[in-house]
Amino acid sequence: VQLQASGGGLVQAGGSLGLSCAASGGTVRNYHMGWFRQAPGQERELVAAIRRSGGEPYYTDSVKGRFTASRDNAKNTVYLQMNGLKPEDTAVYYCAASQNVQWRVAVWYHSWGQGTQVTVSS
Repeated sequence: VQLQASGGGLVQAGGSLGLSCAASGGTVRNYHMGWFRQAPGQERELVAAIRRSGGEPYYTDSVKGRFTASRDNAKNTVYLQMNGLKPEDTAVYYCAASQNVQWRVAVWYHSWGQGTQVTVSS
């Protein structure tokens, strides 16, 4: 599967952005889908994940209550709605796919596409 994230941009603190991740060459419903971010000088971290079978998504503690991950199987796209953005959310955001049972474990994700830059000004 090939993935392409889009929707990033520059926003003021407290604002919102919606990211999209379009898939090709594969079907998102067959994968656990993860949203990651990487800030300069930092390791890439798993921000949110949607299990292949559905159910409550996983969120890292720093984004709980602010970010919402979702999937539209008909459009073969996953989304990340980001509200209440903070300067520390500034990073390049990526989507990735996994078929490993450990769907909340970052190391099992693959098919990284080009990320999208999110910049939050204070």
